[in-house]
Amino acid sequence: MKILDFINNYNFINTDAFEIIQKTFGCEQNDIKDLELLNKGMTNHSFCFNVYDERYIMRIPGEGTEKLVNRSDEYENYLVIKNKGLCDNPIYINPDNGYKITRFLNNVRPCDSYSEKDLIVCMKKLKEFHNMKLKVSHNFDIYNQIDYYEKLRGHRKSVYSDYDTVKNNVFELKRFVDSLNKDFCMSHIDSVCDNFLFYNNNGREELQLTDWEYAGMQDPHVDLAMFCIYSMYDNDRIDRLIDIYFDDKCSYKNRIKIYCYIAQCGLLWSNWCEYKSVFEIDFGDYALSQYDYARKYYEYAKDMIGKIYE
Repeated sequence: MKILDFINNYNFINTDAFEIIQKTFGCEQNDIKDLELLNKGMTNHSFCFNVYDERYIMRIPGEGTEKLVNRSDEYENYLVIKNKGLCDNPIYINPDNGYKITRFLNNVRPCDSYSEKDLIVCMKKLKEFHNMKLKVSHNFDIYNQIDYYEKLRGHRKSVYSDYDTVKNNVFELKRFVDSLNKDFCMSHIDSVCDNFLFYNNNGREELQLTDWEYAGMQDPHVDLAMFCIYSMYDNDRIDRLIDIYFDDKCSYKNRIKIYCYIAQCGLLWSNWCEYKSVFEIDFGDYALSQYDYARKYYEYAKDMIGKIYE
């Protein structure tokens, strides 16, 4: 497909993207070939292209993303993880508009969150990242982000009639979480199964952790909660993931804390989805499941906390 036809077919792609490609690779427009739209992500749009017989991916921020992602923070994230073996370094990344070019990975597949084998490999990778104790200048504060996403809706009320009650309940868990010692470090935040990518590297399957848009300083155990709620795990699968990460040595209080994070992060992404719905983007069952994690796992965490004092 020719570039002009590609732009006409997809209104979120404009000539700026191709000007960036030309400047980055020092090529002409007719050197950009084999254009292919990738499936829409939850935050961004992406397309593949070839230049000089090499394949790449161009990311273009999606609708309303400028309110959701701080691109200068993301730029810092990639500087900090550069050459750490966590993911490929971006070939191009713009801290102002969020455009990004990365190398295309061959035979890529996301983590199967229901495969024990995959989970063992992915949790090992996640723990290796956490153990690096990397530092960035910005935090990811769950409570502040919930309030922020909520305000982005403006005068639109939540679609959930019991929202105020659920929010108050979830924020009630903050007291317990704040009472525990936490080893803050750079955390991924969007550590969902789809961002753990297995790929073929000269006949060998390797793994990288991609999409560092939301990363910031936080309790690394939040990353476990994020993996669980995106995978729509039940209690048994949540506990199994925790056991894999902690090598069956998770303390009872840390386990409770992760369940608190599950409720809090569920409310976080529920608000994120409600904001995206302003742009007529509907995440269907995913959005409802996130709210259900907030509603149900507040009760579950509260019961676990109560057992400490019985």
